[in-house]
Amino acid sequence: MRLPSTLLVLRERGFRLLFLGRTVSFLGSAFAPVAIAFAVLQIGSASDLGLVLAAQMLPTVVFVLVGGVIADRLPRHAVLVASNVVSGAAQAAFAALILSGHARLWELLAIQALRGVSTAFFFPAAQGIVPEVASAARLQEANVLLRLSNNASAILGAAVAGGVVAAVGAGWALVVDAVSYVLAAVFLVGIDLPARPRKAAPAFLRELLEGWGEFRARTWLWVVVVSFSLLNAAQVGSFNVLGPPIAKEHLGGPAVWGLILAALSAGLIAGGLVALRIRPRHPLFVGCLCVAFQIPPLVLLAIPASAAAIAAAAFCEGVGIELFSVYWDTSLQRHVPGEALSRVASYDALGSWVLLPIAFAVVGPIASLVGTRATLLGAAGVVALAVLAMAATADIRRLEAAPVAAPTPETELPVAHPGSIS
Repeated sequence: MRLPSTLLVLRERGFRLLFLGRTVSFLGSAFAPVAIAFAVLQIGSASDLGLVLAAQMLPTVVFVLVGGVIADRLPRHAVLVASNVVSGAAQAAFAALILSGHARLWELLAIQALRGVSTAFFFPAAQGIVPEVASAARLQEANVLLRLSNNASAILGAAVAGGVVAAVGAGWALVVDAVSYVLAAVFLVGIDLPARPRKAAPAFLRELLEGWGEFRARTWLWVVVVSFSLLNAAQVGSFNVLGPPIAKEHLGGPAVWGLILAALSAGLIAGGLVALRIRPRHPLFVGCLCVAFQIPPLVLLAIPASAAAIAAAAFCEGVGIELFSVYWDTSLQRHVPGEALSRVASYDALGSWVLLPIAFAVVGPIASLVGTRATLLGAAGVVALAVLAMAATADIRRLEAAPVAAPTPETELPVAHPGSIS
C-alpha cells in the first residue's frame, strides 16, 4: 500500500510501534480528567479535587530531573514500558477504590502521587526516543503525527469518557484508562533499540550537571524555556481560571465554554496538518512568532467579546501552539546531543511547568484585587513581552532546520551525536 509522503515515517518499525503505543495511551488518558473529576466529587468537594490534581502535578515537577537522567542512562523504550505499567497499576487501584464505594481521600492522593512520579519518568524518555526510532529526514513528520494523535485522541476520548461516566460511572472509565496503559506497554516492549555504550557510569549528580551544561550552552534553548515559564503562568493560569466564570456570566454557560475549548483543540489538529507541509528554514523563529496567537483570546475574554469571536481566536491559538510545538520538538531533536536529550527535556519541562501551580493559586486573588479585565490584559501583556524576548534573540532567529554541530560542555566523558527539545 502506497502511503502519502508525509506518512512514510510509519514504515519505520520502531516509530510505528511508538506511534501505536502512544496513540492507545493518549486515548485512554483522555478519559482521566473527566473520570477523576467525577470520581473525586463522588466522595468529596471541589477543594478535594484540587488536592488530588496537585498530588499528581507536584511529584512530576519534583522528579522530572531524575527521570531525565534515568532516560539518558537506560534504554528509553524500557523506561516508557515501566512508566506505562506503573501508571496502569495506579489507575487500576484508583478505579478499584471508587468501584468499592469505600475510597478515602488520602488513598486517592497517594495513588495519584505515584502516577505523578511515573509521568516524571515518562516525559523525558518520550521526548528522547523519537530521534532513535525515526530517521533524521522525517523527524518533523514523526513529531506531527504523534501530536496529531494526541490532539485527536483528546477530543474523541473526552467525548466518549463523558458518555461512559454518565452511563456506568467514573470507576469503569478509569478501568479503560488503566487497560490503555497496559496495551501501550505491549506495543512499546516490541521496540528494539541498540544499547548506548558508555565508557563509565558517572554519578547521578554528575549526569544531572552534564544535562544542565547542555541546556545552558544553547542560548536559543534557555531563552525559550525561561520565556515559556512566564508565558505559561500568565496565559494558562488566567485563561483556565478566569475563562469559565466569564463564560458562566456573559457567554451562556459551561456548554459555550466547552465549544471554545473544542475550537482550541480543533486548531491544534489544524496546526499539525499545516506543519506536515510547511518546513521553514528557521522553524524555531517561526514557531516563536506563532505563540503570539495566544494573545487575542485573552483580550477578547477581557472585553468580553462574543462567544463566536472568542472561539475563532481560540482556534487560531491552537494552530499557533501546535506549529510552535512541532518546530520546538524538532529543533531540540536535531540540535541537542541524543544521549543528553532526555536530561535537557527534563530541564525544559521543569522550567515550563514550575510556575503553573503558583499561577493557578494567585490568579483568582489578583483578579479580585485589580479586576478580571485588568488581570487578563496584564496576562496578555506578559505573553507579548515573552514573544518579543524570543523574537529579539539572535540565536533563535538564526537557528536553522538542518542539524548543526551542537556545543557541549567540556567533561571527561564527552557526549556524542546531535539531537533536540521543549
